[in-house]
Amino acid sequence: MSSPTRPVVVTGANGLVGSHVCRALSERGARVRAVVRRPGTAPAVPGVEERVGDFTDARFATEVVSGAGALVTTVHPLDGDGEAQRRVGYDGTLTVARAATAAGVPLLVHLSTAAVHDRRPGVGDVDERAALVPDDAGDYPVVKRDLDAALAELDDTTRVLLRPPAILGPGESSVWNTLRPRDVLADEAERRAVRHRSWPWVHATDLAALAADVTVGAIQPTDDPERGPVEGACTPVNVAAGPATWGDYLGTVAEALGVEPVWEDAPAWTGRVLAGRAHRWGWAPAVDLDAALRELHDGLVRARGGGLDR
Repeated sequence: MSSPTRPVVVTGANGLVGSHVCRALSERGARVRAVVRRPGTAPAVPGVEERVGDFTDARFATEVVSGAGALVTTVHPLDGDGEAQRRVGYDGTLTVARAATAAGVPLLVHLSTAAVHDRRPGVGDVDERAALVPDDAGDYPVVKRDLDAALAELDDTTRVLLRPPAILGPGESSVWNTLRPRDVLADEAERRAVRHRSWPWVHATDLAALAADVTVGAIQPTDDPERGPVEGACTPVNVAAGPATWGDYLGTVAEALGVEPVWEDAPAWTGRVLAGRAHRWGWAPAVDLDAALRELHDGLVRARGGGLDR
């Protein structure tokens, strides 16, 4: 795993997950090269050095990973068409990942997504061996699926694919705490959902804790993916907290914003994203559903009238 004397490179260090990963690494005594595109946006915590540049540029990518002990990639466009997602999320991530491999960086931790799993109605629970989405599943899951496959083909480095579902946690770039609630407030169509449809989730701090523990070697490499990352190979791991439904999430958002959800009757996926592998690695989420939804609710109440819809 990462040497304690060699820095960890984190792309998207000013994003929701990236910023939490930087803080978690700092708490564990790691030195961090925080890659951002705008000066002054990296987390201001001990051991974090801001590096401003575009990791999709091969020259900058080679420079920033030189001498690093690990690379943590967290960037994927929040919106845009499939071409934009491939250019940044796929091509860009592969650029910096290949630079790291060429530089002899021994560990790559990539923020993938549980959306790569086929979760159509009737599928049931999914673990890391479950079927992946078909080609018509939409830009985001298909691009992420293809990126996972490309990273799996890299050689000479240990790769860990973290697959979270919906990520809760406050922040300007938070999809589920900020961006989707803004849509719910503005558009009646966004208030429609099947109440009993599964809504798997994890809190950003718990996701970052697992990423940091893998990166600093608190979770040791092994030859069995059920006990830890397989050294020299690519190991996917689902990172999900306890079960929840769209009734839990959308109901909380709607109540906080003072709007009415519209519950529909339609086929829906009602399974779980199983995180048994992560638990066997020693991971356990610290934030439960009640606490996460209370944080979400209270944050939206404070934001209401303070520019949430702008």
